[in-house]
Amino acid sequence: MKKIGLIIRREYLTRVRNKTFLLSTFLLPIMIVLLISGTVALSLKGKTTHRVAVLDQNGYFKDYLKSDSNIRFDFSAGIDSLNYPSKNCTAVLIIPVLPEGQKTIYRLKYKKQMGISDINDLERRISSAITDHLIYNKTNLSRARLDSLRSASDIAELKTYSDEGKNSKASSQGLAYGIGYACGFLIYLLTFIYGAAVMRGVMEEKTSRVAEVIVSSVKPFPLMLGKIIGIGAVGLTQFLLWIGLIVVLAGVAQAFIPHELLAQVNHLQQTGGMANASAIQTSEAARQIFEVKQAIATANWLLIIGCFTYYFLGGYLFYASLFAAVGSVVNEDPQEAQSLLLPISMPIIFSFIIMSIAAQDTGGSLAVWASIIPFSSPIVMMARIPYGVPGAVPYWQLLLSMGMLAGGFLFTTWMAGKIYRTGILMYGKKPNWKTMWAWAWKKQ
Repeated sequence: MKKIGLIIRREYLTRVRNKTFLLSTFLLPIMIVLLISGTVALSLKGKTTHRVAVLDQNGYFKDYLKSDSNIRFDFSAGIDSLNYPSKNCTAVLIIPVLPEGQKTIYRLKYKKQMGISDINDLERRISSAITDHLIYNKTNLSRARLDSLRSASDIAELKTYSDEGKNSKASSQGLAYGIGYACGFLIYLLTFIYGAAVMRGVMEEKTSRVAEVIVSSVKPFPLMLGKIIGIGAVGLTQFLLWIGLIVVLAGVAQAFIPHELLAQVNHLQQTGGMANASAIQTSEAARQIFEVKQAIATANWLLIIGCFTYYFLGGYLFYASLFAAVGSVVNEDPQEAQSLLLPISMPIIFSFIIMSIAAQDTGGSLAVWASIIPFSSPIVMMARIPYGVPGAVPYWQLLLSMGMLAGGFLFTTWMAGKIYRTGILMYGKKPNWKTMWAWAWKKQ
């Protein structure tokens, strides 16, 4: 154990003191915050306003289609489907006569491509206009009264709660999706980065013949285990530092929020988000900040961080031992490593693909079984946990997943250790998985 501790300490300190580690740890969160801030700022400032000419053969859409900052409608008589670009219009909307009860196609012709969100918004407006026209024609309601009723009906807001037996806890589906996706992606990325670091470290020691000197005083299996744990500790340290930096950056960001805006947010918090006309007028920005704060407060951060730590370490140990086994059998040619990495990398890539599905359908059979099988559970389970335990993830699934992952990395570490023991001192033989499998089950 003392020798393993020395190897862990050496691997850990060597990498933590490296300039690359320091730069990636402290600059990456700052760069991500700046990138997100810059993207949001540019998207807000650079929002395109589309001017859409409307050729309406029904004669009533002009009364219902209202222009806003995203789409401006032009019903001028002098515009047609040929000259609309010369009239400074982005597109022309051609609406034929729409017989009641009959499906009819209307067309959008453009010179400048509109975004998918703008096209979907345009479709919703057309459908809403048709509905309003039918209501106006089939009832005695005036257009002004119809607009008044639509405005008055916008009084309900959906809040979701996780039913936990005697108690119910507020939840945010959007936040859960974002946290789950981010956690799964981090495990996917870090498993590849630090697994490859283990493989490179083993390859360098073997090709430089350093391993021959080391194994004269340390057995191969403790050497491999020390390298894996040491490099894994580096990844865990980096993740914890990222959390601390994100918290600090979030605190600093609040200092740049105007005092009036903070007052509006505080007012919304005191009134539970139900500001009325007699109270402080709240802006859209204040409501968005309030909603983000409320969503963040609903997350069970202790559970999420604890499970992330377990699944990151479990997934890393599961795959890092296999990366080490590959590094131990590779000789001078790096191409040999690439040919051997496919059976290791494909389960990780497939897990990431399944995670994208599981984040949207947490209770589906694919999500459930992929979150239990050790090959995919570290990534897929973290996409489900933010939705709630035991709401989205029953306790038995979580415990079974954790137990199988623990058994899985013990098995892969044992198997990789046997491959490592033979491969680290073998030169000149071109490796393949068939040979490595034979080494794993060979009696020592």
